[in-house]
Amino acid sequence: MVFARKVWHLLVAIKDALVLLLMLLFFFALYGALTARPSAGRVQEGALLLDLDGVVVEEPSVQDPFETLLSSEAPIKEYRARDLVRAIRLAATDDRIKAVVLDLSGFSGGGLIHMQELGEALDSVRAAKKPVLAWAVGYTDDGVMLAAHASEVWVDPLGGAFVMGPGGNNLYFGPLLEKLKINTHVYRVGTFKDAVEPYLLGSASEPSKEARRAIYAAIWDAWQADVKKARPKADIARVTADPVGWMKASGGDAAKAALAAGLVDKLGDAVAFGERVREIAGKDPLDELPGTYAHTRPAALLAAHPVEDKGKAVAVVTVAGEIVDGDAGPGTAGGERIAALIDEAAADDPAGLVLRVDSPGGSVLASEQIRTAVERFKAKGKPVAVSMANVAASGGYWVSTPAQRVFAEPGTITGSIGIFAILPTFERALAEYGVKGDGVRTTPLSGQPDLLSGLTPEVDQMLQANIESNYTRFLTLVGKARGKSVEQVDALAQGRVWDGGTARQNGLVDAFGGLDDATAWVAAQAKLTEWHTRHYGTEGNPYASLLERLGGGEDEADARSVARDFAGLAAERQQVQFAQAAGQLTRLLGARGAQAYCLECPVPLAHGGTVARLSWWQRAALVAGLSR
Repeated sequence: MVFARKVWHLLVAIKDALVLLLMLLFFFALYGALTARPSAGRVQEGALLLDLDGVVVEEPSVQDPFETLLSSEAPIKEYRARDLVRAIRLAATDDRIKAVVLDLSGFSGGGLIHMQELGEALDSVRAAKKPVLAWAVGYTDDGVMLAAHASEVWVDPLGGAFVMGPGGNNLYFGPLLEKLKINTHVYRVGTFKDAVEPYLLGSASEPSKEARRAIYAAIWDAWQADVKKARPKADIARVTADPVGWMKASGGDAAKAALAAGLVDKLGDAVAFGERVREIAGKDPLDELPGTYAHTRPAALLAAHPVEDKGKAVAVVTVAGEIVDGDAGPGTAGGERIAALIDEAAADDPAGLVLRVDSPGGSVLASEQIRTAVERFKAKGKPVAVSMANVAASGGYWVSTPAQRVFAEPGTITGSIGIFAILPTFERALAEYGVKGDGVRTTPLSGQPDLLSGLTPEVDQMLQANIESNYTRFLTLVGKARGKSVEQVDALAQGRVWDGGTARQNGLVDAFGGLDDATAWVAAQAKLTEWHTRHYGTEGNPYASLLERLGGGEDEADARSVARDFAGLAAERQQVQFAQAAGQLTRLLGARGAQAYCLECPVPLAHGGTVARLSWWQRAALVAGLSR
């Protein structure tokens, strides 16, 4: 028995050792998967394939690998705009690339400025006498805009192309909050600062509608001008003036209606489209299935053409997404993180700095952290420019004030110079159930702010005074930067947003141009004849390989794919509306300080996985019909 017991203990010890060894091997393998990066591959003679199954953004967000593991859905893929633009431009000059192919069936859009940049890059391919072919089951505004720059546009016979145009409804909770007897304390400055209106009113105020009409008109005009220039035969007026009549004229067949309106050139499924591309690009040596063709992905083409780093560097720091306190990001502009990046860039002694802004604003404190970091950089005697992308409003404009030169595009949304804060209290709601607060105070501020028993008049007045002080500071910063008096800035401010063209006329923007123009200006100011850009804080995701495998990878079917016909698009938008309602209520109850944030700014859907995990402003922008 003693011998048998010893043998048993030995077997158990071996078993435990093997289990431990397997666990160690598992964690080593997991670590390797997390830290590995996908191979760039090689450039294959054929087509450059842009399978845009997601959104185009200024700065992709970092995905939490464990959240992805536990999630029932793969995260929305994000594509950096400047990488796509560079890859397309390389396709125009690389002899191995015979055509550029756009697969837009899973495309969720991006900002107007990014779409214009991609369109211009596609035009350079066509100017090089190379075809650009686009295919989708269903196109919406951003997809229609990109496809307009293609030489051949295909649509699935069961799909279509739909032009929605900017605009739409926001949800207003004022009457509901009154019925629930929730007091919404709002502190704001600015006639047009309407980010607080959903919590006060049952509908939008006239000043809010006035500002939105102007912004949407500018966006809509820019979208139409781009599409008409790229595709003169597209009958946008017919599609938008009488969409029902347009559809019925083709018997309700959306694909044939798109063909009749000149939005697409040919009808065909994915296989038929692939066979057409194969005629140009050649066969895929690794795949003989119908509809396959030789192609290269953008990552491989970019890797084959590394960016030159000759001359002195011009630093570029990106402020993308909502500006928040802390070190959040990339994809969200954490004030501490962005300020640290600017300080890091300054320590590297570059020729100058370009702050690339694509943000509707957010926390006043975080915006000030970024602004003061830019001031520290400028104090070194180096030139500083701001390049505004789709939107640079409220806090996005606050961080831009130290720049010596501000570049924007005509379709950029900027301004919204205003401040607000929201604080709900529940004393009336609790009183309905017999719950009241009582106690002893030594000062008017004792126990304040009390969200359950209510605010004292002194606290109420102090909060408003603080918001007004921040607004005055905002006006002063803008006035100093733009050479205007506080009164002149106030006349342009009041929380109103402006399109880039009007902002330039108002003196809030110096010149039209993109990131390349801003970096070239900085290089010229530094008297450089040879220079390169160095981007800070935008390193690749260390979990990229694992996440791509979890998300299906570029060459696998997308687990998130949804129907892209008209009914499918309507259902998708319905889901976003429900998410928006929850997101707005979260903002009301969330712990936030003073905000320099722009509600009406059109921010593209981006960052953060599924729609349900998007920030409230991203949901609001999408619901407002901003997939231009």
